[in-house]
Amino acid sequence: MFPVKPSSFTITTILRLFILLILFIFIFNFYSRGILEDEEHLNLQLSSQSQQLQQHLPSEKLWEAPFSNGLHSCLNPTSRYQVFQGGDHYITVRSNGGLNQMRTGIADMVAVSRMMNATLVIPELDKRSFWQDKSIFSDIFDEDHFIDSLIRDVKIIKKLPQELASVPRARKHFTSWGGLGYYEEMTKLWADYQVIHVPKSDSRLGNNDLPLDIQRLRCRALYHALRFSSSIETLGKKLVERLRSHGERRYISLHLRYEKDMLAFSGCTYGLSDSESEELRLLRENTNHWKVKKINSSEQRSAGLCPLTPNEVGIFLQALGYPPSTVIYVAAGEIYGGKTHLSELTSRFPNVLFKEMIATEEELRIYSNHASQTAALDYIISLESDVFIPTHSGNMARAVEGHRRFLGHRKTITPNRKGLVEIFDKLESGQLKEGLSLQHLVKHLHEKRQGTPRNREGAPDGIKGRARYKAEESFYQNPYPECICRSKQTHAT
Repeated sequence: MFPVKPSSFTITTILRLFILLILFIFIFNFYSRGILEDEEHLNLQLSSQSQQLQQHLPSEKLWEAPFSNGLHSCLNPTSRYQVFQGGDHYITVRSNGGLNQMRTGIADMVAVSRMMNATLVIPELDKRSFWQDKSIFSDIFDEDHFIDSLIRDVKIIKKLPQELASVPRARKHFTSWGGLGYYEEMTKLWADYQVIHVPKSDSRLGNNDLPLDIQRLRCRALYHALRFSSSIETLGKKLVERLRSHGERRYISLHLRYEKDMLAFSGCTYGLSDSESEELRLLRENTNHWKVKKINSSEQRSAGLCPLTPNEVGIFLQALGYPPSTVIYVAAGEIYGGKTHLSELTSRFPNVLFKEMIATEEELRIYSNHASQTAALDYIISLESDVFIPTHSGNMARAVEGHRRFLGHRKTITPNRKGLVEIFDKLESGQLKEGLSLQHLVKHLHEKRQGTPRNREGAPDGIKGRARYKAEESFYQNPYPECICRSKQTHAT
């Protein structure tokens, strides 16, 4: 038997099938590889999104306001509150101190005038303080708005009537931290005088134990009636918009109290050269109204009584988790030592801005030599910031914190300076290094110092007599519960 020789048709068919098989395998491999690449790309994309989300979530937590538990501002008087009737008695006032000391003092004097059933004459502002600002009331505040918005509470006039200009006045230094009973007793002065002059307006009222309607009047005066002048308000809002145009449209307002007068007054010289320390000592000794002349700087710092240095602020913000790209607005006067000390902060956070960097020379020209007016701009920018951080508990720090609480407990981080000093000293001695351990310590120390709702603090244990009133937390630092409510019926209108 001879093998059958395949026909040309069979060979052609087999070749065609073989070619089709090769083509099928090629096409299968090609599309399989594409599918695998797509899956790999998708997995990489999902992984990238997951990493971004993980990075995004803690970043958001750095900025979000604390949970306010349904609390909201409330200004309305109670049903027992009566419209001011007023008589022919008048109170004139010279407000003392810087902008926020004057603001809170004026709000107090509105309440005092109500309690004493007197007409309040627009206060004269301090022109003799450290800042030497010649501004009058209407330069800083909207005078007509102040008068009109409190018309149901107390009568306010711009000038004392001409016929009373030369009458004898009772010059009265009202006691600090006074209550309703004290001012009811003071009404006896009306038997002999038609006008009472008050040379100092700060701290005239206690923080607690005042009628609810008086406390709410203080809030109406400070948060609603004492509106800044239209020019200040307009520029302040423009500067906020410009700050929000940077980066992530969010910013920290840092009240950096590293100013010459603050360091001299507090006696805080840590981180300064010998010549700088001596300059501050001489300033303190030559300033007559600063009563304490000899101060141990180390003891001040250990007790947490010194403002944070620029370097300490940089370490603090980094440990909290804020990235180097964070926009930081410095709400303060001239930083002592200028760029030399400021560089200790900007080396970690390059986007540090001052008002002179976001406003034009022309915009700021009218505010030159008017410290209270420029402080008003800082106040607006700090009030509207995403996060407010004061490095020392002065008048502005307390006022801004209280106002932010009133507006919905906006995030305010108050550094635990005493606790931080211990941490910074360990860093300096090498017992602690920057990294996760430092971050854990700093974050834990400030978990409950971010503006969360809480009751106003009373005086520490062991303090007795009138000293306990001064030791209480300021009403204007935390107007809860009188001006911050849960009930919808008392919501501010």
